[in-house]
Amino acid sequence: MSVKFDISFAKSAKIDGGLAIQFKLAGEGPAAGAADADPAGIVTRAAEIAKFSGKPMSTLDLIAPQGSPADRLVVLGLGKAETLTAYDWLKAGGVAASTVKSMTKVAIFADVPGIAVGAAELAGFALGMLLRAYSFDTYKTKKGEDDDKAPKTVKVTIVTAAHAAAKKAFAESEAIAGGVLLARELVNLPPNVLGPVEFADRAKELEKLGVEVEILTEKEMKKLGMGALLGVAQGSVRPPRLAVMQWKGGKPKDAPVAFIGKGVVFDTGGISIKPGAGMEDMKGDMGGAAAVIGLMHTLGARKAKVNAIGILGLVENMPDGNAQRPGDIVTTMSGQTIEIINTDAEGRLVLADALHYCNDRFKPRFMINLATLTGAILVALGNLQAGLFSNDDTLAGQLTGVGDVTGERLWRMPLGKEYDKLIDSKFADMKNTGGRYAGSITAAQLLKRFVGETPWAHLDIAGTAMNSPSSEINQSWGSGYGVRLLDELVRAHYES
Repeated sequence: MSVKFDISFAKSAKIDGGLAIQFKLAGEGPAAGAADADPAGIVTRAAEIAKFSGKPMSTLDLIAPQGSPADRLVVLGLGKAETLTAYDWLKAGGVAASTVKSMTKVAIFADVPGIAVGAAELAGFALGMLLRAYSFDTYKTKKGEDDDKAPKTVKVTIVTAAHAAAKKAFAESEAIAGGVLLARELVNLPPNVLGPVEFADRAKELEKLGVEVEILTEKEMKKLGMGALLGVAQGSVRPPRLAVMQWKGGKPKDAPVAFIGKGVVFDTGGISIKPGAGMEDMKGDMGGAAAVIGLMHTLGARKAKVNAIGILGLVENMPDGNAQRPGDIVTTMSGQTIEIINTDAEGRLVLADALHYCNDRFKPRFMINLATLTGAILVALGNLQAGLFSNDDTLAGQLTGVGDVTGERLWRMPLGKEYDKLIDSKFADMKNTGGRYAGSITAAQLLKRFVGETPWAHLDIAGTAMNSPSSEINQSWGSGYGVRLLDELVRAHYES
């Protein structure tokens, strides 16, 4: 079950039972102030006996000795001071959260000899705790034995000389956590619960944060000429939606930055139906839209000083008697035509209309779309990095840089006119798939035709948004990939 951490920062803490956590750098002593929990110095001696060196993300877990006001003592290794990064502090928070177990009170002594631990590091550490605490068990009526014992709320006090600044910085960490956990929750929800209409309703809930939200219906999209998006949706009894979210936190004259998410709430493949094995995972084919709504939540919650647009193309791809067929030709909002070769190459059709709509209406500084678009990107990169395609070297460099900071890494993939030949059609302006080879690239080449000269990046997150490896900060099937990445992009480069 999910545990709620009630996190506060203080100059000191009175320990009366519970868990005490102290940090240890490789080659250094324990955290300053930890003697309050270990007056006899048992931890230091135990670490020596256990040869606990303080290597990164390692822990030493001890029952507190007689005379200690704590019940348990944990030493958390940070590694060498000179190699610590922002992502390391985030992971350390996740590791700390994993040690809490049945404790209801936790004191963390964060001031470490040999290193200045500032507000940013501590806010990142606390964010790691919040992210690790999440789990999805909404539909489990019987909980496991460990879940029954686990407390629902844990009071956490982080003891530090920088408590005032850390408290202020943590407010933004909470906003980020809210966005990531929203994205995870949506990816995890079953497809019979989360359809296009229900997803759009979740977008409307952002209005309470000051985000302006419009929901375009099938009728309105038809009037706009969104034949590509509507073609995907026509096989489902569930009507499509286009959610348009605006956060106006920057100067009125500033052009907005824009984020577009593929929101295929369930993808059977349509008439070109997928194999049955693993099809249940296709409830996560809206991971791009989940990241965008999570980002817009974060920007609104932390009152980001930027103008931002978030657009979600929300459809369901089903094999109905009314579904589009291989051989059909659809006309996009831009006027360009696409021959349907494979109805399972549907996400690019949704994005084609959403990208053009965004570019035409909002004239953004840049557009970034996120999509669980191709299995080919998994073949190329596995599930450790997402694919990055871009028509702009500056934007691509910014994304790669912030990905290294947040741990949501990107690998830039090629684009080129040579690949356009693979999606040439005999009957239309293009076809929606170029065949087996270079599948991720040809999908990106198609999207590129709908962005004009606007700086643009396409993130293929098929391997990272769902069913990604467990980590120090995530034990959930849905990862929330992209929220922290894009928030850091905005924070580092685009806030006024």
